Amino acid sequence: MSNSIPVHIPSSPRGLALLFHGVGAIPQNMVTLGRAIADAHPDWTVISVASPDPSDLGPGGQGSGYQWFSVRDIDEDSRPQRIAAAMPRFTACVKAWQAQTGTGAADTTLLGFSQGAIMALEATQAEEGLAARIIAFSGRFGTPPRRKPDADIHLIHGDADTVVASAWSIRAHDQLTALGAPNTLDIIPGLTHGINAEATRCGLSYLAQE
Repeated sequence: MSNSIPVHIPSSPRGLALLFHGVGAIPQNMVTLGRAIADAHPDWTVISVASPDPSDLGPGGQGSGYQWFSVRDIDEDSRPQRIAAAMPRFTACVKAWQAQTGTGAADTTLLGFSQGAIMALEATQAEEGLAARIIAFSGRFGTPPRRKPDADIHLIHGDADTVVASAWSIRAHDQLTALGAPNTLDIIPGLTHGINAEATRCGLSYLAQE
């Protein structure tokens, strides 16, 4: 939590938005989105959270950013185990910020990009009652969702993403719908692996409906 960035701290918070960056990135990467959320919801505490471990994406296993789990030599067989190993720290992080800000799960929104989105989505399978809303940018489930999440989920993905293909969000949308879970999907034309103005607009539009 020490490297996380408090984007906005209201005097009387009525909500909490936690933003989780991608692998090899830093919390500063999510600050622009965080400021947009704070402008739209000035009574929310907005935190850009730092992942707990140094990235191992660089030469010699050292990178410049942070990660929840390593993606070196990762595949469909190893990904679920790595997510599961990181999950206790992720859920503990969410609960720690809730306790620090005096915010309950019903007033908590988790917003993740790439690996941050993976952790937020998988958290709905690991633990009930963690947050009310999830916005997943360029994310995916590690394995197909096994049970109906108790959080509303909004999936946002660029159709030109070559890092995490948009097919993963489309698949998640279909799987969640089959489970009877409230979820929505926005596919952004031309967007690669990132969050642009249109993706931000889609996220803010979703939050405005809450």
